[in-house]
Amino acid sequence: MILIVDDKQANLFSLKTLLQLNVYDVDTASSGEEALKKILKNEYELIILDVQMPGMDGYEVAEIITGYSKSKDIPIIFLSAVNIDKRFITKGYTSGGVDYVTKPFDPDLLLLKIKTFSKLYRQAKELSDIKDNLEQKVEKRTEELKQANKNLEVSNAELQQYAFIASHDLQEPLRKIITFTRIIEERFLEKTPAAMEYMSKIITSSERMRTLINDLLNYSSISVDPKFIFTDLTKIVNQALVDLEVSISEKNARIEVDDLPVIEVVPEQITQVFQNIVSNALKFSKKDVTPFIKISGELVQKKSAKSKPSATGEYCRITITDNGIGFDEMYLDKIFSMFQRLHGKSEYKGTGIGLSITKKIIENHNGLITAKSKEEEGSTFIIILPVNQTAEHQTS
Repeated sequence: MILIVDDKQANLFSLKTLLQLNVYDVDTASSGEEALKKILKNEYELIILDVQMPGMDGYEVAEIITGYSKSKDIPIIFLSAVNIDKRFITKGYTSGGVDYVTKPFDPDLLLLKIKTFSKLYRQAKELSDIKDNLEQKVEKRTEELKQANKNLEVSNAELQQYAFIASHDLQEPLRKIITFTRIIEERFLEKTPAAMEYMSKIITSSERMRTLINDLLNYSSISVDPKFIFTDLTKIVNQALVDLEVSISEKNARIEVDDLPVIEVVPEQITQVFQNIVSNALKFSKKDVTPFIKISGELVQKKSAKSKPSATGEYCRITITDNGIGFDEMYLDKIFSMFQRLHGKSEYKGTGIGLSITKKIIENHNGLITAKSKEEEGSTFIIILPVNQTAEHQTS
């Protein structure tokens, strides 16, 4: 509906008739005060406002209309036969008008302007409604996602608890199987080589199942809400090497560790990362070649394996290089996937979970891990970790 405001009845009648003939709904007001009352009660898509009126003139009415939150976006066309000087036209625009038409006016041109501004107002209104509806949907969806996230956290906690209980319950009968099969092997099968061979296979399979259960438990229990503390990575590496002392001694391996920086990590988890990667390097070493493993680190500018070193870098790049059997880089993604192996179980022991655990830990630290390798030419694992986890959370 269009509101016409003019203090002269003849003007109201002629303009109302013109608009009604062109199928517009029209309302009228003979003063600024009456117009303001109607605007508070009704919805208008355009206001045609006379400038020269007793009491409140058109400029004052326009300023009040654009001050109301309900009517501030309604387009106003000023209509005047008296104030046609440039400064009055300028005042009309600064008062909130979208156009200023002087009398006598061309009816066709006025109708074209009315059609244009009415259409623009309706479109703006529709867009506003769509925006409000979209905001409501987004707000509702956000609440749904928050609730889903809470449910997921509860589910994860329950899953971790279940994994621990299941692991404990599976370990107990497994221990008995291993214990009693060894007793049978030692006491009753000494003179039966074929039975000894079968029993040995049972023990080997049982021990592999125990390792698998422990690895699955480790994977499922990696904290979703880790507690980070600033830690000297050199100390973490040294602790990991102490834990692997037997394997290192058996392989007669040589390990070189450079000074590593202090960064914010979960110490137990990063210790496990070094244990897994060094253990892999020992496992996949070449026959008749002394294993050599070098661990080094430096600060870099960006979270990228190829980032430039920087003394004030916000990330730490750790490289672990070995001289083992290596692998074809076409299988790079495969080595970090659960239960994926590039070699047979009989050739190299393991469950195929170690690097999956490593990748999950690094991701929980907002970092990344990758590797470079060639068959028979060794491998280099590259880890990028934020120096400051608090800063990383603020920027991500």
